[in-house]
Amino acid sequence: MNNSKDVILHDVKIRENVLLRNVYLWMIAGLLVTTAVSFALSRSLSFIQFFYSNPMVMIGAFIAQLVLVMALSGRIERLRTGSAIALFIAYSAVTGMTLTSIFIIYAQTTLVLAFISAASVFAAGAIYGAVTKKDLRGIGGYLSMALIGMLVALLINMFLGSSALDLLISAVGVLLFTGLTAWDSQKIADMNRSYGSMMTNEELTKIGILGALDLYLDFLNIFLYLLRIFGRSSDN
Repeated sequence: MNNSKDVILHDVKIRENVLLRNVYLWMIAGLLVTTAVSFALSRSLSFIQFFYSNPMVMIGAFIAQLVLVMALSGRIERLRTGSAIALFIAYSAVTGMTLTSIFIIYAQTTLVLAFISAASVFAAGAIYGAVTKKDLRGIGGYLSMALIGMLVALLINMFLGSSALDLLISAVGVLLFTGLTAWDSQKIADMNRSYGSMMTNEELTKIGILGALDLYLDFLNIFLYLLRIFGRSSDN
């Protein structure tokens, strides 16, 4: 009798963890697509000349990113599973296209150092969010306001061109998105514990993609801000 109960509990535990596994597998898949597209296009001189000499194409790519994110975030429940997957992969690919320049601007050692550092910072934030007993829901509003403030500072610095302010914004960006990583990670972990074992395969895929999108954006922003910091250090 006890063995039967143990088997049932074990099966439920595995089922609960499927959501977490889906989230991180989709996140990794998105990052791999972004990296592959970005690296491949950085080796194409014709693409670089076309993309960076046509402002309207660049603007169109950024608009496409926004549209794809809004489509995934706002319509995920109404999308078919295949459509949700296609949109997430498309977003990852378009993001890779807009990040082609990092393989041209930064040295390989700087990219590797920034990636390793970003992975470490992201992992620390994600683990903290998943295991802490502290309710992080209250910090969500503050983080959102801080994000808006940082974006305003970025816009202002586009006109000022202050290297000191740029460094400060980058440092704040790393801290901000580490906090968002912990916040998003706790939301996903709570959902996993509460509903993971009751979700259908379709729900697991869709919610997994939605959670992956949040963590994908957190990781990517941590990486890009660290890249700016390390890139500035290597120039000095």
